[in-house]
Amino acid sequence: MDFILLIIAFRFLQTHTQTKVLYPDWQGIFFKCLLAACAFLTIQIVFDSTDGLMRWTAHFINLSVIYAAYNRKEFSPLKPFVYAFSPIILVHFLQDLTRLVAPDFFHEWESWFGTAGLFAWIWLGAQFIISRKQRKALETERIKAAQQEIQFNLSQKRKDELEIQVAERTAEITAQKESLEKTLHELKSTQSQLIQSEKMASLGELTAGIAHEIQNPLNFVTNFSELNKELLDELKIELDKGDLEEIRSIVSDIVGNEEKIIHHGKRADAIVKGMLQHSRSSAGIKEATDINELADEYFRLSYHGLRAKDKSFNANMEADFDESIGMINVVAQEIGRVILNLVNNAFYAVSEKKKLLENLGNPELVSNYKPTVWLSTKATKNGIEIRVKDNGTGMPDSVKEKIFQPFFTTKPTGIGTGLGLSLSYEIVKVHGGELTVTSQTGDSKKGEDSWTEFIISISND
Repeated sequence: MDFILLIIAFRFLQTHTQTKVLYPDWQGIFFKCLLAACAFLTIQIVFDSTDGLMRWTAHFINLSVIYAAYNRKEFSPLKPFVYAFSPIILVHFLQDLTRLVAPDFFHEWESWFGTAGLFAWIWLGAQFIISRKQRKALETERIKAAQQEIQFNLSQKRKDELEIQVAERTAEITAQKESLEKTLHELKSTQSQLIQSEKMASLGELTAGIAHEIQNPLNFVTNFSELNKELLDELKIELDKGDLEEIRSIVSDIVGNEEKIIHHGKRADAIVKGMLQHSRSSAGIKEATDINELADEYFRLSYHGLRAKDKSFNANMEADFDESIGMINVVAQEIGRVILNLVNNAFYAVSEKKKLLENLGNPELVSNYKPTVWLSTKATKNGIEIRVKDNGTGMPDSVKEKIFQPFFTTKPTGIGTGLGLSLSYEIVKVHGGELTVTSQTGDSKKGEDSWTEFIISISND
């Protein structure tokens, strides 16, 4: 019993040392009493002393420790320890109290006190086993919690590093975005300038053809005007004679000539308007257009333009227009630009093939070759097709794969910009259509056929 008391007192002192609590005066006196009692108990155990005073002092200390453990917050860590020893302390306290107050009763029931003490010791052992398991479980949980805290700290540190990296990357991406937006704006501006340059270049190619086309109606206007002048002179003479029949005939001729003058005047006006539409930026508004008339006009303008630049140039023009097409809703100047570009390329291809054959020095091949460009329109189930075909040099597959790429050209430097076909492709695409090409190459030395055909497919709105 005294040994147990010494253990409890030692744990009490250990708890005080760990908690490092500063107590009020009366608690300090109580603590000093415990120190003295521990000293007395040590002496008692060493010298095996068992006097009553020491025993009841030990009981007082035991009960004080129990009280302190259950009523003082600072000594609460002793609760599990005191809880395990409380049955032994209480059994021995009751045993000594009964021996002192009722000796006869104690001797009569002494065996029961021994049994109670045995169960108290069993209780103590069980509590120590449970406490040991709990400590192990708590230690495991503590280690796990410590590991989780370490992992959390590492995760938090990694998170902070990632946030810094994300912020830096975001700033970098933002800067790149601003730079790309600026570059895109500059590219769009450059693209607009290049497109306008391409339009003006095609307008330059049309100039000679337009001059030729305008010259014809102007010649008609001049000729019929001169004819009317002569008829008016004759009319004056007949008026003096009073020949009404002749006067009616002359007036009828004058009216017919005036109608022809008006017709050819309107024709010249239409050519000028077409030239202006071709040069200005398109508003992108679709209008009902006679595709056959549009294709025929640009076909002839292209041919006469090339003839004006190169008097030696000559080619057959084969047109086949489907009259059932009627009016189609398109942006006329844009589709006209596409037709002009394809026809110009076709004439260029046949011209180059003729030069190639002439360079081979074989008169028979040259005489057998007939440079020809075919332009046809056809109504389809879903819309219309415009086909431009030539019997020029043809295109290998490697060229066909790149033909619609911007700035790609097979023409020598200074002749082609490489924008014509790419712009034509985009124009047809904006119209909801498709521009495709098929071609065949042949050995010119052997007189094998070669050709290229572009097909514009436009669906009905």
